[in-house]
Order: sequence, then C-alpha cells, then structure tokens
Amino acid sequence: MSEQSARYQRSSGGLLAALGVLLVVVLVWVGVQTLFRPDRSTPQERVDYGQVVAQVRKAAHFELLAPARLPAGWRATSVRFTPGPSPHWHLGVLTDRGRYVGLEQGRQSVGEAVDAFVDPAAVRRAPVVVRGATWSTYTDTGGDLALVRRQGGTTTLVVGHAVGRSQLRSYAARLR
Repeated sequence: MSEQSARYQRSSGGLLAALGVLLVVVLVWVGVQTLFRPDRSTPQERVDYGQVVAQVRKAAHFELLAPARLPAGWRATSVRFTPGPSPHWHLGVLTDRGRYVGLEQGRQSVGEAVDAFVDPAAVRRAPVVVRGATWSTYTDTGGDLALVRRQGGTTTLVVGHAVGRSQLRSYAARLR
C-alpha cells in the first residue's frame, strides 16, 4: 500500500460535517444540564431596608411608608427610591413561604399604579379597612392581590402574588 493512499483526504465538506456533529453534541449537553440543574435564576439576597428608609424619608416629598419590622421569616430583597418630579418608593419582600409582596408609593393616580404594578385589566373588589384607613382592593387573573389607597397626593400600593388577603392586610398594618 502506498503512503499516499493511507492518508485521509481533507475537504471543506468534511470539516463542516465534523463541526455540525460537535455542535449537536454541545447543544445536547447544555440541554441535559439545564433540565437537571436546580433553579438559580433569581437569587434573592437580603437587603437592609431600614437604613435606606431613614435616608429616603429626608429626600421624599411625601409620607414615605415602610414596616418597622417584617413578620418572622420574611426578608427584604429589593429597595429603591427614584427622586425628582415623579418620586417613587419601592420595597420588595419575600414571605416566609417565598411569596412576593411589593410596596409601591408615588404621586401617580390609583389607576396608573394599578396598571403599572398589578394589571391593566385588574378588577376592583370590595374595600378593606386597615388600622382605620380604607384601602381599595384589586385582583388579576395571574393571582395578584393589591391594596391601594390615596392620601395627600400620594398613592400607596401593596401587592402580593399568591398571598392571602389577611396576610396582605397584616403587612399593610405594619406600614408606618
């Protein structure tokens, strides 16, 4: 047998076929890894909202509300204040069961707040009284429940996803 015939013939078609096979193997491997990996897409770090509240209350031109303490097992995961002509306060927390509860405050109307933080198609339900104040309630088809009130040009909205009415009322009662 000659040395020439024992050599592998290289071609661009063979190279492309080899790359295609390699690509398929990599995609299968990534797919398998994705299926069997625990969901770590939203790591929820605890934030110390208490220090932020003290600073923001000085800058806010409205009565900024926040709970003095969270219920046992709950943790704050996001906090932010946007100053300016349309100031906005946000405090996001997770319950002891990992359910989201958000506090939103700003100068927007009740309708604008409900559209932005609940759903444009939210349905108004019976009002509730929390610590002597009447709050409107709204629900949507995705499992959100919101308590909303307007006082002195400020709209306060407390929204929970898959959170019970009594739990949301209890949280709203903690706002000071």
